[in-house]
Amino acid sequence: MRGLNTWGPVALRVVGAACLVLLLWNPAFTRRSVAGVPPVVLLDASLSMNARPGLWARALDTAQAVARGGVILRFGETVSAFDTTAPQEGASRLAPALTAAAARGGPIVVVTDGGIEDRNALPSDVIARSRVIVLRDSASPPDAFVSSVEGPHQVSPGDTVRLQVTYGSAGKWVTGSGKRDASLTVRLDARVLATRKVFLPDSGTINTDLTFPVSRFPTGWSSLAVGIQWAGDSEPRDDSRVFPINVTSEPAAVVLGAPPDWDATFLARALGDVARVPVKYFTQITPGKWNEGVTLAPISLERVQRALRGARLVVEVGDPARWPKVAAPALLTWNSTGGAAGDWYLAPASSSPLVGALATVPWDSLPPVLAALPTVPDNGAVPVLEATRSRRGQARPVVMVSQSSRGRRAVVNLAGLYRWDFRGGVSQQAYRAAVAGLVDWLLAGGSAASDWAHPESLDVPAGLPVTWRWSGPGAPKPVGVAFATTTGTTTDTLQFGADGHAQVRLPTGAYRYTLADGHGRGLIVVDQYSDEWRRGAALVDQAGRAASDRVTLDWREHWWLFALAIAVLAAEWAWRRRLGLP
Repeated sequence: MRGLNTWGPVALRVVGAACLVLLLWNPAFTRRSVAGVPPVVLLDASLSMNARPGLWARALDTAQAVARGGVILRFGETVSAFDTTAPQEGASRLAPALTAAAARGGPIVVVTDGGIEDRNALPSDVIARSRVIVLRDSASPPDAFVSSVEGPHQVSPGDTVRLQVTYGSAGKWVTGSGKRDASLTVRLDARVLATRKVFLPDSGTINTDLTFPVSRFPTGWSSLAVGIQWAGDSEPRDDSRVFPINVTSEPAAVVLGAPPDWDATFLARALGDVARVPVKYFTQITPGKWNEGVTLAPISLERVQRALRGARLVVEVGDPARWPKVAAPALLTWNSTGGAAGDWYLAPASSSPLVGALATVPWDSLPPVLAALPTVPDNGAVPVLEATRSRRGQARPVVMVSQSSRGRRAVVNLAGLYRWDFRGGVSQQAYRAAVAGLVDWLLAGGSAASDWAHPESLDVPAGLPVTWRWSGPGAPKPVGVAFATTTGTTTDTLQFGADGHAQVRLPTGAYRYTLADGHGRGLIVVDQYSDEWRRGAALVDQAGRAASDRVTLDWREHWWLFALAIAVLAAEWAWRRRLGLP
């Protein structure tokens, strides 16, 4: 009995300690799933599943048949619970749904038309063991489309609009598909503003320009339809894009590239999207001689000076020795020459007026700039961005802002920042956030700074949300907005997150929006176009593995382990108390 009283509490404590170690460590282990467990069915709910008659009904029947009472998840731009409503998602992203299904354990079945946009991002082990059912007819017939239209959304009376149109063809070409001669047109309602004959490629896309004078359409906001006409087209919903444009006499933003470089070119293009004012771009290739920034046509010094006198925002890029003297209410000087070459990594200053605008930028994931010229801020100047060479040494200011009786000023001493925009993805978003933050702060000092929020894009493809960016004073706060169409007006509230962005989903159409209390107005278009109408097959039928796939579990999923730990520790305490031990 004495031996039991000696070793009994010890054994209980060892068992209890082992349970606690397992719960704290929480090692994962695998076991084979029980045969016959219903699968998790991932149902493609993107717009492409509604592209052909009867396809969505077939997908519903297939998903419900293979689910056998199990879980069905819809996926597209997001992952959502199952319902039978028609597909409305403007994207086909399978990776988030596949990750969620793998976390549940058991077999996985994907029901789709094969048009997945993130095929390369799918977990290879998970997609390999998943059963894939592709509901796709025979090869799609040839289709002509307009994939994008780029150009200035804000123009002044007397300007000439230049739109860069990207068009192409998709589908399988067969004998007898007809000629590939097509035409591109720009229309305002029933009026044709410009047209051009084009030739369709075998596949892929081609860029071309369409130009026309602003005098052909009225002052204010208009919706231009840029479309392609081809006799053999099989999908009319991707034949045109709507391009909102505003003819305004509001003072423009003027960009001077002296000399012109990639930083000036990319900045002028980005300003057209974020400044919400007409942008005029002039270059000085040869000292004393000015050219139009896009066409490089020679222009007079008097025209440049006239534009500078009426400008609301002036941006000077290049060599300070070649910049003219400018007196503008908002001035951005961008010195892209004379800096020290190397890998300069940027990070935000600890305190600046742009902290909120740059809060969501993943600075550690961004590539370095090519050169920087760190300087000591002048009196009253506030550092916005700081740079370190090769991530070593002390960070020094390279972007600063200041305010005086002359107006607001920003100074950028960097070269090669354009590479962020060129790379696309996260880097491009960071570039746009930095430019938008600087421009919003500079223009906020003017009399017209009443817009508290702007849509990130004025033309949104079908099935995608309209994303808004906060540009008002102070921290983001909810803002009411009214959307007016030809059939009536609807209202909503923009709920901004910590990153200063809000999203609103709207049906296809053109909307004139007005923010509450007059804090902004404009035109946005939710286009009929979507990449989903012509997305090719990225997945094929596959059987997957049997229902006895291995399932990953961890020890914390076993409730009895918690109960055992509590029971043995309580028993050990009671035993020791009975023996009179502490």
